[in-house]
Amino acid sequence: MNRKDFLKKACISTACFCGFGAVASAASDINTEPEEKEDTIQHEWLANLLENLGEDMDEELLRPVIKKASEVHYNQLKMDEMLSSYVGDIDAFIQFIQKEWAWNITYNKDENIILADENKPHCVCPVLPFKKGKNTSAICYCSEGFAERMFSYVLNKPVQAEVISSVRRGDSTCIYQINV
Repeated sequence: MNRKDFLKKACISTACFCGFGAVASAASDINTEPEEKEDTIQHEWLANLLENLGEDMDEELLRPVIKKASEVHYNQLKMDEMLSSYVGDIDAFIQFIQKEWAWNITYNKDENIILADENKPHCVCPVLPFKKGKNTSAICYCSEGFAERMFSYVLNKPVQAEVISSVRRGDSTCIYQINV
């Protein structure tokens, strides 16, 4: 099952607050750069909150709070169910996300480090659309939490994830470093 089909199945029949239902049901390719959409009050409010938190709150306090919020999206997509066939088989999971999601993965087994590059020139965050001129990079901590949950589940042990490159921070793609 490819990512688009999975997202369609996971979200189309429910009210997905994050917008993935609309993305999944759209006829356009999920790997193309999204068009800027009219901001909703929820998006503006969240963007303002994240911008202010990023400016006013110490990263050591902010990061774990935003990471924990990833649980909502992870559970909404029923990721444990989707990933269940990959538990204990990281190589098969890596092949899956490389083939179906077009990610570039490097796994250094000697150092227990996975570099996961989303390989897209745009932010794929379904919670808050990226808008130039707004510093909403604190939402990247949510992506760290999502990656930690996903790789921890597949590896059946805790991992530490960090966004080391982010479109929201001005980089060309989003890259996660997963420390196993």
